[in-house]
Amino acid sequence: MLYRFLRPWHGVALALALAAGAISCDQLTTAPPAAGDVFDAPLDGLSGAEMAAFARGDGEFGRPFSPNAGLGPIFNDISCAACHSGDGRGALRNSLARIGSEADGFLANLGGPQIQTQAIPGAEPEVVPAGVAVSRRLPPPVFGSGLIEAIPTSAILANVDSLDADGDGISGRPNFVQPASFVPATEPNGGPGPQLGRFGRKAQTAVLLQQVVVAYLQDIGITSPFLPVENRNPMSGVPVEAVDRVADPEVSDATVLAVTHYLRSLAPPAPGAETARRIEGRTLFTQVQCAKCHVTSLQTGSSALAAVANRTVTLYSDLLLHDMGPGLADNRPDGQASGTEWRTTPLWGLRLMRQFMNGDALLLHDGRARTVEQAILLHGGEALAARNAFALLTAAQRAALLDFVESR
Repeated sequence: MLYRFLRPWHGVALALALAAGAISCDQLTTAPPAAGDVFDAPLDGLSGAEMAAFARGDGEFGRPFSPNAGLGPIFNDISCAACHSGDGRGALRNSLARIGSEADGFLANLGGPQIQTQAIPGAEPEVVPAGVAVSRRLPPPVFGSGLIEAIPTSAILANVDSLDADGDGISGRPNFVQPASFVPATEPNGGPGPQLGRFGRKAQTAVLLQQVVVAYLQDIGITSPFLPVENRNPMSGVPVEAVDRVADPEVSDATVLAVTHYLRSLAPPAPGAETARRIEGRTLFTQVQCAKCHVTSLQTGSSALAAVANRTVTLYSDLLLHDMGPGLADNRPDGQASGTEWRTTPLWGLRLMRQFMNGDALLLHDGRARTVEQAILLHGGEALAARNAFALLTAAQRAALLDFVESR
């Protein structure tokens, strides 16, 4: 088997070349990266039918839209993959501007909750209204979404310490949010009443399907049976109907479900090899209390997708909200999350981050930190004591801790 995780079009091209006698196996001089060294590999244990659905969702995730295929009329980028580099985090060029809050209706009359900065010919892109506070957010990695989805609510709530009962200054709390009305009750973490948020920078989304549907509409301007009405630029005099070229809905529910399955089936990359310095770094990571929020692992429960069921998930996050202080505040509440609170960001995938970001490391919600050390030193609020403890380590100890984190 030449490649284990070929994308469909790569497999077709290789098969045609082999059939034509253009190349032979002994002429192949390159090898694909190992499954644990990419962000777009499927989980082990998918059935044949699940792998076929994964391949379809993969194609749809990478599909670039044009105006004649439904793009816009206002949008941020042309495809899912354009925002998530190699299924990893986004870059500064495709960061998203969020305005308003639940309390003010997300300033819908000014273009909220998200400002669409691009437009197809004839339409007008949105601009951030003067005097409005903006939350600049980088698209997060999407690998491991199915594992996060399958972690039982009870397992996440077990780490809640809203009143700081143990007196360590850290008081992680959940963000309970109401799933969108279009979410079927049969979806994981769907159903009536508030559900535990686990996706997004502020854990503002509980259901993976909802994340996909909203991203199609808000990021690409693509309508679906779940959200069939186009975004409008309320500050523009050009009606949507005058420039929209494709009847709504522009993608089918089957397409949305295929992309949801693809994200649900993506494997997180493997961590780097253990070394003596990384073992020391792991000890220091716990010693300075980084692991209080970046909890090493959580356990998934039962799932209709057997590949994610009953697995240990080493994501280094408690998936809870923490007050990170005024320095990192965006002053934009989401659900029960305040303007100073953020969901603990998982650390998995940091080992490979720069390979998919042209050598860059863009960390924190807005990419302001360019190294892991910078990110740690910008921590405040509940993480201030951990930040200060890190700063007091010797240079060699800091290097060991950073090597451990960057090997995840």
